[in-house]
Amino acid sequence: MEDDTPPSKPNPLAPPDNKTRHVMPLGPRVLVRLVASEDRSSGGLFLPPGAKDAVAKAAYGKVVEVARAESEDDASFGANVSGIPEGAYVLFPKEAGLPIPWDDSLRVVDVKQISAIVEEIDREETH
Repeated sequence: MEDDTPPSKPNPLAPPDNKTRHVMPLGPRVLVRLVASEDRSSGGLFLPPGAKDAVAKAAYGKVVEVARAESEDDASFGANVSGIPEGAYVLFPKEAGLPIPWDDSLRVVDVKQISAIVEEIDREETH
């Protein structure tokens, strides 16, 4: 059986195959990778792609890079100046942040726009 779907167009903003990009936020900002929401409702119904995101007022993501002070030692990146730890899960308004043109899952978010840091704790530890 042949696939009749047309080939997808390459993203013109993506880096060439032999290169990668590293985004370093400046000032009090962090780089956040959006975490996809589950595809089931609380009642167990499957939701079509984007349905849950359409009504959501907040976005959930993981901080993948933070703003850093200039380092005197060129070998290191310097101290975190954002105030939010790298690897933290955060909540922020759905429309907040600057989308990265070549990767829809990444946003540069101002620390002032982050509403909360979310800590995931095992249920067994809470009793």
